Amino acid sequence: MTFETVSVIGLGYIGLPTAAVIASRGVKVVGVEINQHAVDTINAGNIHIVEPDLDIVVKSVVSTGFLRATTQVEKADAFMIAVPTPFKHGNDDSHSPDLSYIESAAKAIAPVIEAGNLVILESTSPVGATEKLAGWLKEARPDLTFPQDAGEQADIKVAHCPERVLPGYVLQELVSNDRVIGGISPACSAAAVELYKTFVRGECIVTNARTAEMAKLTENSFRDVNIAFANELSTICDQLHINVWELIKLANRHPRVNILNPGPGVGGHCIAVDPWFIVDSCPEQAKLIKQARLTNDAKPHYVVSQIKEAADQFKRPVIACLGLAFKADIDDLRESPAVQIVQELANASVGELIAVEPNIKALPDNLASQGIEFANLASALDKANVVVILVDHKEFKAADKNAFAKKVVIDTRGLL
Repeated sequence: MTFETVSVIGLGYIGLPTAAVIASRGVKVVGVEINQHAVDTINAGNIHIVEPDLDIVVKSVVSTGFLRATTQVEKADAFMIAVPTPFKHGNDDSHSPDLSYIESAAKAIAPVIEAGNLVILESTSPVGATEKLAGWLKEARPDLTFPQDAGEQADIKVAHCPERVLPGYVLQELVSNDRVIGGISPACSAAAVELYKTFVRGECIVTNARTAEMAKLTENSFRDVNIAFANELSTICDQLHINVWELIKLANRHPRVNILNPGPGVGGHCIAVDPWFIVDSCPEQAKLIKQARLTNDAKPHYVVSQIKEAADQFKRPVIACLGLAFKADIDDLRESPAVQIVQELANASVGELIAVEPNIKALPDNLASQGIEFANLASALDKANVVVILVDHKEFKAADKNAFAKKVVIDTRGLL
């Protein structure tokens, strides 16, 4: 197959870098995004998200005419769907995946798809989502044939290819990482491999759609279970008056042991979300995966209880919270346990709160509206009597350790 035009549906943290990288290979890319501000920003050669070097690539491919953003779906040779897959908002705590964005994308592209087109679902999805996507397309276009019925001879080819990139390194990893490609039929997989080979230097490994969906969920669940082990170990060590950081270093000297470092919880849009998709699909079998999620979700509350205990030592507690991002040296606050902890402290009126986050210019509205002070590290350390290290940003690692000496410190990252 030749791909003269590729349409990327959803220009967020994954869609925009993917669109820019494909466009940089001399392929015309039409990015479709419902957010008009994002469309205008991209068409002006700028970006609406933070990712190192992405601004340079977008400026280049927009100025040469290889990338254009729009709110309307247009005809293309291939359609890549990179829309969110959040949880359904219900009163229960079931964490059921919400596929409405994928369904909307299917209904949006259905009127313009033609025989010979390739449709790829990139969004992290529960098992069976690619088949549902093919079903929605078939419903909207009974005049075309699809692989679930026509197999190898289908007019439209449908595949799943999950992203597996690290924020802060997206441009490099989109090119260098291996890709798992799962077509609904072998012909679908082959077409998808051809597209990814235009920009991927890593290996394209072919499987079926369900296994490809499960592969991404498995990768993040594996990491979640391992983090849960470390987080549980840290709470046990607190009870037994053992330094968990020293303990892990000693245990890791065993040639077949590699325990991760504990933290204040698990954040981001992948590890904190994806394991629930497995739990939702097989609740009776996914007992360990569910427990890991519950353990990691409980850790921020445990940290808050430690901070409250420390604050009780002071008549006027002033608490400096170091870091708000979900991981070190990025600006992304999505699903961040640090934000959750600061929010809980504010709700409980524990004391005067100071937030330090070197990677953002201002506090998000939900924190700023609660009277939390936004300060630099030196100012926060000067004012605070309780210091909570929530993220191991390079600025905090480089700080003079003597500045912490006369404070009550809760170090969730083992920085000290």
